[in-house]
Amino acid sequence: MALHPGVPRGPRGRAALAAVALTAAAALLPSPATALPTADAAGRHCVGPTHLRVPGAAHQQADCLGELTTAGTVTSGHTDPADWAGLTPKDLSVPTGVPGIQIDGYFPDTSTTNTNHGWNHDAQFVVRLPDRWNGGLVVAGTPGNREQYANDRAIADWVLARGYAYAATDKGNTGLAFYRDGSRPGEAVAEWNTRLTQLTRAARSVVAQRYGRPAVRTLATGMSNGGYLVRWQLENHPELYDGGVDWEGTLWRSEGPNLFTFLPSALRHYPAYAAGGPAADQARAELHRAGFPAGSEFLWPYHHQVYWDLTQRIYREEFDPAFDGDTEAGTPYCAPGGAAACDADYAYAARPKAVHSAVRGVALTGRIGKPLITLHGTLDVLLPIGQDSDVYARMVRDAGRGDLHRYYRIEDGTHTDSLVDAFPDRLRPLLPCHRSAFTALEDWLRGARRPPAGHTVARPADADAADLLASCRIDI
Repeated sequence: MALHPGVPRGPRGRAALAAVALTAAAALLPSPATALPTADAAGRHCVGPTHLRVPGAAHQQADCLGELTTAGTVTSGHTDPADWAGLTPKDLSVPTGVPGIQIDGYFPDTSTTNTNHGWNHDAQFVVRLPDRWNGGLVVAGTPGNREQYANDRAIADWVLARGYAYAATDKGNTGLAFYRDGSRPGEAVAEWNTRLTQLTRAARSVVAQRYGRPAVRTLATGMSNGGYLVRWQLENHPELYDGGVDWEGTLWRSEGPNLFTFLPSALRHYPAYAAGGPAADQARAELHRAGFPAGSEFLWPYHHQVYWDLTQRIYREEFDPAFDGDTEAGTPYCAPGGAAACDADYAYAARPKAVHSAVRGVALTGRIGKPLITLHGTLDVLLPIGQDSDVYARMVRDAGRGDLHRYYRIEDGTHTDSLVDAFPDRLRPLLPCHRSAFTALEDWLRGARRPPAGHTVARPADADAADLLASCRIDI
């Protein structure tokens, strides 16, 4: 969940309600569509429907492209590399040879954090429709608080090259101050789920328009917050999907564990660990007790600097804004036991019932209704595996849905694959494991072969960085 705080919260009264009413009315009007370019001898792939409409869109723009992958969209301006920066290893290859149609647009919304295309409008989406279609559709929400192109390198390039249509949403709010969206605690995160459901329905319609028949399968996938969305969709709207792949999804549970039950421990104890001296060993033990795995210590400095503090403050502001009063998203790197309302001292269990209720509004249950494959790295120190996917796998079993779930713990995987470039001898990328899980799901849905039982996927002892980026065997 790649993630400044600043001004006080703005008013959210009659003006906001009026804006919601206006945009809701706008959603009932016909959506404008841009005619596709006329085909020429070099662009026969433009032949076909000239007026594809995204149901419910307030605005859309359709373009016929010679290349839908980032091999072409970076140059043509149909992606934004800033959206996917830092998510994949630097040596990841890019497939080519995928001509087709791309539709960019947005659904009615009142927030304006997404600046892509100069639209300054949230609820933006992208739909890509390859000429050579395999009959399937892949939908995704973004990790962290990123915009709609965030999955382009990690997911979209590969599934498009396999013939899938692809659609992604910015989840309805973006950026580090995403928590300003909504009128009540938890509403910004709840909107993520609504937006993916909305996009899935719309994308299924566009696919049928483009190809003259409905998709034979619709798959959901995503990493981090995007993985959470996969879990939630298969629990709450299984009728829209045939299955999903959850890449280290964020776990929200009102009773815990969740971000607020382990991140404050990291903020409290890491400074003493980093300082060394007689208190360091005890601080390390506290971090282990909070869920940060032994052997992951080499990743702690980076996560303390980049993720832990910021993540705790901005997500705590989303669900518990009253904790720090008029201050927005706390005080960065405040000393535990010092200033009032320091996030290092945050105690989720002691917070008012309203806070737990806000989390409950977006919580997972484990009651999935379609096949799901989960993968998670054993050295994840943003969402520690023992506080996240280990727990979710138990939830699925306890809900009686274990036959629909496969869970693979990826030895030496961490939350962000770009860190593999910094620690090639200690880490392995999860991206090839995601691809293996995806193909395993395809086989499962075709009835060709059921995936192996959940287990820890060992890191091959003799594999170098190139080998690990090229493949990941989840069947051994």
